[in-house]
Amino acid sequence: MADALANAPAVKDEVGPGTRRAAAVMVGLGPEVAGGLFRLMSENEVRQIARGAKELRNAGPGVVTDALQEFIDSLDGLAGETVAGEHLLRDAATRALGDDLVRRAFDGISPPTPDEVLGPVSHADPESLAMVLAREQPQTIALVLSALGTEKAGAVLAFLPVGIRPSVLRRMALVESVAPEVLKEVGEALAQELKAIVAGGMRKVDGKGVAVELLRQVPSQQQGEVVEQIEREDPDLAGELRTRLFTFEDLSNLLDRDIQTLIKEIDLNQLSVALKGASPGVKDKFFKNMSTRAAQMLADDMQAAGPVRLAIVEKAQADLVLVALDLAQKDRITIVRPADKMI
Repeated sequence: MADALANAPAVKDEVGPGTRRAAAVMVGLGPEVAGGLFRLMSENEVRQIARGAKELRNAGPGVVTDALQEFIDSLDGLAGETVAGEHLLRDAATRALGDDLVRRAFDGISPPTPDEVLGPVSHADPESLAMVLAREQPQTIALVLSALGTEKAGAVLAFLPVGIRPSVLRRMALVESVAPEVLKEVGEALAQELKAIVAGGMRKVDGKGVAVELLRQVPSQQQGEVVEQIEREDPDLAGELRTRLFTFEDLSNLLDRDIQTLIKEIDLNQLSVALKGASPGVKDKFFKNMSTRAAQMLADDMQAAGPVRLAIVEKAQADLVLVALDLAQKDRITIVRPADKMI
């Protein structure tokens, strides 16, 4: 339309009939269309339209109608070019967007599915795929997850390292479209890595978790000796093992006097949160070692608090476990683990 407007009432460098007609056409097209045309013009062209608009004050009453008629006549002159219009637009779109996308759009071909683009990657086990993706850049991970669909992407994301998840999700939120050709290339590369993992028998294991479970099967004294040896070389790992070896649920194994000592050292508001996710055995252990009035107040606080986020409950439980471990280190209470025999 902009070309037709320029061809019909031509805008010239100097003010004259052409600029008046162009301004008249703009008036006749209305403010919305005129605004769109102004955005396509240079500042010099806008100035000329502005000068023509000022001259409309002195023009006759039919100037807008006449200008619009000339504009319509000029559009009729373009009718011969419509036969080649599809080819012109297709060529222009191909230069801007690439051949594959334009071919699908103009030929009515449906976009490829994730299976067609990503190949074996779209059927890969979420944990295995996460192992491979963890080595890639966040942008690459975001592209793949965006193409997998919500359910599969969520399963894969759950196995990715926690540290890279925010970066991946941020990039996913910015993804609007991606060429299938790019995804296909990425999919082929990932498929080769997945194949190597399967062929090599690689699988993700929780070595730390296995170590904790093995240690939990031996008495406290042996646990302490092993953790002390680890602490000499890796204090951070030793600290994590201590925390995981004695859990909030293990508090139910403490003697009543030790629970009473622990209650005196903790914040009861924090205890009410921690007990939200506790087993009946742990709850009973605390309630029976409190006065009737204190136990009722604690129960009332738990009920009044309503639902609490799991992360908050887990944090409160972990904090209370640290208090118990600190008291045990000071010999104020005795930690009893599942493998310990009591007589």
